[in-house]
Amino acid sequence: MQHGLKSAAGWLASATPETVEHFLGSLSNEALMALPWLFEFWALPHQLAPEGMWKSWVIMGGRGAGKTRAGAEWVRAQVEGARPHDEGRARRVALVGETVDQVREVMVFGESGILACSPPDRRPTWESGRRRLVWPNGAVAQVFSAHEPESLRGPQFDAAWADELAKWKKAEETWDMLQFALRLGDHPRQVVTTTPRNVGVLKAILKNPSTVVTHAPTEANKAYLAASFLEEVTARYQGTRLGRQELEGVLLEEVEGALWTTGLIEAARADVPGRMSRIVVGVDPSVSGREGADECGIVVVGAMTEGPPQDWRAWVLEDATVSGGSPQKWAEAVAAAYHRHGAARVVAEVNQGGALVESLMRSVDAFLPVTKVSATQGKAARAEPVAALYEQGRVRHLRGLGALEDQMCRMARGGYQGRGSPDRVDALVWALTDLMIEAARRPGSPQVRGL
Repeated sequence: MQHGLKSAAGWLASATPETVEHFLGSLSNEALMALPWLFEFWALPHQLAPEGMWKSWVIMGGRGAGKTRAGAEWVRAQVEGARPHDEGRARRVALVGETVDQVREVMVFGESGILACSPPDRRPTWESGRRRLVWPNGAVAQVFSAHEPESLRGPQFDAAWADELAKWKKAEETWDMLQFALRLGDHPRQVVTTTPRNVGVLKAILKNPSTVVTHAPTEANKAYLAASFLEEVTARYQGTRLGRQELEGVLLEEVEGALWTTGLIEAARADVPGRMSRIVVGVDPSVSGREGADECGIVVVGAMTEGPPQDWRAWVLEDATVSGGSPQKWAEAVAAAYHRHGAARVVAEVNQGGALVESLMRSVDAFLPVTKVSATQGKAARAEPVAALYEQGRVRHLRGLGALEDQMCRMARGGYQGRGSPDRVDALVWALTDLMIEAARRPGSPQVRGL
């Protein structure tokens, strides 16, 4: 039945207005009355439970992506039977939110909550004194606060809905208590609806083999959002690291001891660059053209380097990194970035490839000015002085640098904690080192003159 509804919904969504009108006109009055309550018919793909024997379903999305509606409809699907008084798959449900008030106002009484989603003949009754919902068929959903994990010690359930888990203050303790309580029935299940945050409990759930995930950005649900809201948040946050989390629903990880944090990067956000006296293109080459090889990091940075070095400011203008492809491809991308920004120089690491790196770029543009640099320290040691520039408020980021910023937040003092090589960060470090650190040491700089 669900597969048929999905197919019908997909067909209807792409049909002409005349076809839709004809289809609706062909339905009986009873079918028309039931149609608004058939969520599978109207749902977006990320709002429908995946098939299979999963234990936890995590619905991860941006603000307004329809997560609450998906959670409420999943609870309905668990507790409702074929007829109003028939039993469903679940009889005892835990509703867990950050506070009791938030569970009541969002998950129960909210515009996308359980009561709003339930047809009149199956609508549960709210018993405020006992903080629970009771369905006509006897199923019960009990409300719990994540501030009181011990309240889950004792009760038992065959289904659970956890909302905005990533912002719970006692998330790990509450989640653990919920797992012990989820012990009724043949296959107890739970759904988690949350905007992602870099918290250990969410990352652990996502790594569990019994977890399935659906994901959607805010934009996916735009038909049900105020146009002014979408325009405002998009204009303000699109292309930022915070926007990737809150609008795109992407889990942004930071590691312990990270040289850069989300807060530090967001504090460096700028919409337009200031006046610049010099622009360079930092390059961390990939000399292998094999599939799956490291990226070639290409980052463009400009700086105002007039006056005392402590007054110098830099702007990260573009991440032009190339993924895969031949060395010829990234050499062309370097030259294009150089000309696009009117750069003064290309600063390229030559530890791997040596003279080949310079010759590759000169084969694309014979007059390309290239400064060759060699790494004598580890990546983290080279990055620390550059991270200090951010702490001093001397570097700004334009929008659209999400992939670079993700790598930055995985660079710790003990080394890079992500997958592969931090090629984008390396390119950034070489560019800022040349512009802001090495330049201050060169003969003739105000610092060298003792100013």
